[in-house]
Amino acid sequence: MSGIKAPASSVRSGSISPKRSQQQRVAAVTGGAGFLGSHLCEELLKLDHEVICVDDFSTGRLDNIQHLVSTPGFKLKNHDVRAPFDLKVDAFFNFASPASPPAYQADPVGTTKTNVLGTLNGLEIAKKNGAIFVQASTSEVYGDPVISPQVETYFGNVNTIGPRACYDEGKRCAESLIFDYARCCGVTIKVGRIFNTYGPRMRPDDGRVVSNFIVQALTNQDITVYGSGSQTRSFCYVDDLIGGFLKLYQSSMGVTGPINIGNPSEFTVLELAEKIIALTNSSSRIIHLPSAVDDPQQRRPDIRKAEREIGWKPSTSVDHGLKRTIAYFERELGKVSASVALAV
Repeated sequence: MSGIKAPASSVRSGSISPKRSQQQRVAAVTGGAGFLGSHLCEELLKLDHEVICVDDFSTGRLDNIQHLVSTPGFKLKNHDVRAPFDLKVDAFFNFASPASPPAYQADPVGTTKTNVLGTLNGLEIAKKNGAIFVQASTSEVYGDPVISPQVETYFGNVNTIGPRACYDEGKRCAESLIFDYARCCGVTIKVGRIFNTYGPRMRPDDGRVVSNFIVQALTNQDITVYGSGSQTRSFCYVDDLIGGFLKLYQSSMGVTGPINIGNPSEFTVLELAEKIIALTNSSSRIIHLPSAVDDPQQRRPDIRKAEREIGWKPSTSVDHGLKRTIAYFERELGKVSASVALAV
């Protein structure tokens, strides 16, 4: 929990017209106050959609959407997606789930329920409304892959009983439900598999490698690398990632996915740590801790399907994206310092 007081159970913000024009669509975004969901809400509003942000604020933050609450066409609904709910929408974006290992391992049963029951509840809403269902799936469905880059036809190498399984298997089960609803119920579906993403509005304490390293570097703490640091990742800037999902959403009905959405530029965790130290001019030292259980040793998307079917590829360089992310964390840490000073 972020310590931010969540709004009341169903708070209406902005103004949603009871009779929308034929051109204006209503989109629900579950997890809409989260890192990715808040950016998606912004972009859908720019597309002249009415947006219903659904979040229970277990990992999402009111700060992420505070600037939207007075925007015409924006509505906030405080709700746990594991419990059934009803909405009238044209599109349903399923982005509700803890996404960092510390967050989803803190409540593994709850994480599985969010990904299975939350998806099931969303699919029922899509079925009832004839709405498009867009799923934020994950590269974690590939587990610790034995092939690289990972292509969508690869079935993965997942430990079904490990400490990460609540997230990995929750997302895999969600994909199964989504394709079953498409086959059995005629729901229009779009499934994007997200690879490591970074950018403004990441939580400083979320435990992901980019946020960890940046916060440690800015505060001149030791940078903690789990294992040798030779494991690789491919990092996609948030603007590119959301752009990919909008391309997927706007694609023809026959484009269902799953489609990898990520940046294929691959480098080691150790290289990332060194890059962040250089960009922040930090005096931090790199230290090594034991490897995390089931930590994938290689992660790189094959995005040829995204290029071919939705005309998308990332355009933000790692250096540019990291500079913008570092600037965001500098502001966030400055707010914390100011709050401490005022308290004293």
